[in-house]
Amino acid sequence: MKAATYTRYGPPEVVSIREVKKPVPRADEVLVKIHATTVNRTDCGFRSAQYFISRLFSGLFAPKNKVLGCEFAGEVAEVGEAVTQFKVGDRVFGYDDSAFGAHAEYKTAQATGAIAIIPNQMSYEDAAPLTEGSHYAWCNIRAAKVKAGDTVMVYGATGAIGSAAVQLLKHVGAYVVAVAGTPNVDQVRALGADEVIDYLKQDFTATPHRFDFIFDAVGKRSFRECKPLLKRKGIYVSTELGKRSENIFLALTTPLSGNKRVLFPLPFIKKEDVLFLRELAESGAFKPLIDRTYDLEQIVDAYRYVETGQKIGNVVIRGLIKA
Repeated sequence: MKAATYTRYGPPEVVSIREVKKPVPRADEVLVKIHATTVNRTDCGFRSAQYFISRLFSGLFAPKNKVLGCEFAGEVAEVGEAVTQFKVGDRVFGYDDSAFGAHAEYKTAQATGAIAIIPNQMSYEDAAPLTEGSHYAWCNIRAAKVKAGDTVMVYGATGAIGSAAVQLLKHVGAYVVAVAGTPNVDQVRALGADEVIDYLKQDFTATPHRFDFIFDAVGKRSFRECKPLLKRKGIYVSTELGKRSENIFLALTTPLSGNKRVLFPLPFIKKEDVLFLRELAESGAFKPLIDRTYDLEQIVDAYRYVETGQKIGNVVIRGLIKA
């Protein structure tokens, strides 16, 4: 089968399309015929190994998993002998950041893992980006214990994580103040944000609001900048480590004060989360933004675009096997 592979860490150009062996599902796995996947921050981070800590999971000197792609949508082509949850022909979507493998014609996935049936009437390309940005956002929202009536700021509300966060926060009943650039203000408002601050026209720190939770979904601000905007027990979370990895240190020290604090939750996803996202997608409460769509043969261009930092929502890769 064809797959986008990489054998060393580095820039987008380390990825190339090659023929590789088609995987065989184990007893507790399904084989998924990939119709769509994405290129996202997780894929980029593991491919570049910009943060050396990622190599503890992917391989110290060279990647263990030669095919990236953590999000997928496709059709069950084969089921292991112990699988009862799925059958051949089921349309499924899911997330796998341990084995990856979705940048290919086929991948295996554990039937009890983060995989579920695609909502009726949803296309493969719309289903593929249901999990990556949203599960990062949901993990942080849960860690901050956001509840109905809380006032929340989402800085960077146009990325895969930020755009999902706005919608998920509205689902739990929060008052959402989103921060975005001029071209995207209307789009972010359409996601459900109660207010949108245009950072190209206004200093976001000048807002009169005080927040229960500030979520820096692009990792471009700091706790020092945001601290004055937090309520007495307010929480700050960033998707990045911060300058000199300060967010990890602050997550260890600020809770000791019993006042404004930094959290640095470790993201995780399980089947219940995927079923939750499926339910929201079915009800119309969550719809991933899609910026661009590429063919698998254009995946290097997709990586380059994602790493410009200019994408709005998600970048989808059409599988080589068409629906």
